[in-house]
Amino acid sequence: MASSTGSQTLPVSKVSSIADQNFDYMFKLLIIGNSAVGKTSLLFRYADHTFTPAFVSTVGIDFKVKTIHRKDKRIKLQIWDTAGQERYRTITTAYYRGAMGFLLVYDITSSDSFIAVQNWATQIKTYSWDNAQVVLVGNKMDLDEERMVPQDQGSHLAAQLGFGFFETSAKDNVNVKEAFECLVNRICERMSKSEEGINCAMPSGSQCETPQKFGQYCAC
Repeated sequence: MASSTGSQTLPVSKVSSIADQNFDYMFKLLIIGNSAVGKTSLLFRYADHTFTPAFVSTVGIDFKVKTIHRKDKRIKLQIWDTAGQERYRTITTAYYRGAMGFLLVYDITSSDSFIAVQNWATQIKTYSWDNAQVVLVGNKMDLDEERMVPQDQGSHLAAQLGFGFFETSAKDNVNVKEAFECLVNRICERMSKSEEGINCAMPSGSQCETPQKFGQYCAC
């Protein structure tokens, strides 16, 4: 276990050097889940506003940086894209420590990727900080005609695990930004209750509401 008590605070990084005035805080986020669920596509859609249909499996681990603003704070997001294959598991779990939040992704057209969510959740509990925040993401909602995982099944599991929940489409750019911002908001809310006293949380639900026009569910 990364920690044996629930009292340990999240490892927020606060800028104290006069030389670095580009951001106030840095949050380390990880995107995890089985191979081919769309983790890299979600990262590129959020960080670069791009989508590439060709599938290229991530080898090991990669990351992108995105700076967002919350209230009067500049938050630098260091977002790590991890390989889903078993042979890279030892490498990727080494990056769990110090992560403040996780997007745990499954493919709504793949029952196997959904079944694996429990194992991924166990890895988070084993290797990360106790207070790390998690949003469960059912990706590829643009392939609804091939759906194997009902939406309510995903939301029920998220509720059981104490995670936020979104269904997304990296291809059609549906709920991608909302899922990431929901995760950031959960981290901010957690940090505002801790000794760090970070005041970056938005009003309750303001970053965790799924647009009604898509008819999808979010719980954060």
